[in-house]
Amino acid sequence: MSSSLGQHSCTRPFILAILLVLSTLLLFYSYHTNLNVPSFARFFQLNKTLSSTPSNGTLKPEDNPTDNPTDNPTDNLTVLLIWTWPFGVKFDSNCSVFGIKKCLLTDNRSLYHTADGVFVHHRDIHADFIDLRKVPRPWFQKWVWMDMESPQNTRPIPILNNLFNITCNYREDSTVRIPYGYLQKRNVSKPIVPLPNKDKLVCWVVSNWNNQYARVRYYNELKKYISINIYGRAFQKPLSADALEEVISSCKFYLAFENSVYKDYITDKLFRTMMFGSVPIVLGPPRDNYEKQIPADAFIHINDFANPKELAERLHYLDKHPEEYRDYFRWRAQYEAKLSGFGTVHACKSCSHIRKTRSPEVVSDLTKWFWGK
Repeated sequence: MSSSLGQHSCTRPFILAILLVLSTLLLFYSYHTNLNVPSFARFFQLNKTLSSTPSNGTLKPEDNPTDNPTDNPTDNLTVLLIWTWPFGVKFDSNCSVFGIKKCLLTDNRSLYHTADGVFVHHRDIHADFIDLRKVPRPWFQKWVWMDMESPQNTRPIPILNNLFNITCNYREDSTVRIPYGYLQKRNVSKPIVPLPNKDKLVCWVVSNWNNQYARVRYYNELKKYISINIYGRAFQKPLSADALEEVISSCKFYLAFENSVYKDYITDKLFRTMMFGSVPIVLGPPRDNYEKQIPADAFIHINDFANPKELAERLHYLDKHPEEYRDYFRWRAQYEAKLSGFGTVHACKSCSHIRKTRSPEVVSDLTKWFWGK
């Protein structure tokens, strides 16, 4: 009997050592950057849910997730749960157009406990999401806060602090930054599209009118010194998308005025103006903020002038000096203006970030970061 007890006492340390090694290996592989899925149980649960989900376009990997068709189709997928579609509008879940593979976007909430991330649009936060805070959260899961409005037009919700891991926003210091537009290198083998003919000097299309807005106050002064063609719901002259392009293209200058002035808040107003062949006159963040996105000689900033009268004088001068006016389009020899789009690019790039970043992330004070409160 003493021999048997001795054998057991020798075996215990060995077993403990083996368990310690296995635990260490398990932790290592769980956090290893090449392994996206943190547990084998997740493989089986996700595979079961995918198999039982009807093929209705809701659950759609952008392409074959594996190079080997015999592999488990759920292996190494990064799953992002779209908690609410932004403004209730479903977007394409195909991430391959951005060169992003093995990311799966879904609105199937039964996948909550297996999803790598949850994508939340701030303007669509309702009670169901607030209640989600009470549900046990998978330790590996990251929550994405997405918003593309300015702080002035976004209602703060203080209870969101310490809930999110990732911000998806136009700001330069956002975790996943998506600007409203960008300049893309032009294919030099293609001819430059000629500038449209101009029959108007200055135009402005505006729908959201508020006498307290800086852009409205500036417009009211500027119109005293120069004729401005006005359109949009604010003037009972709404325009379709095609008509908007036609109007902007026909103007030498367009008032690309933002509805509020905040860091990095430079919207599609700027990039549409450039796309449609007009010179943007901008009211928004400082000039150097714009110059991070477009060339310094591609736009006119109201801050370049002491007052609206001086700006009007400059526009009248450029109207009479076409060669100097054309200098504002030199950027077109190298670039094309593009819009980033809305929805798909935000979700896909957030999913890609989650896939690549295994380290812990947290947005401890969302209110202070975005609203400065």
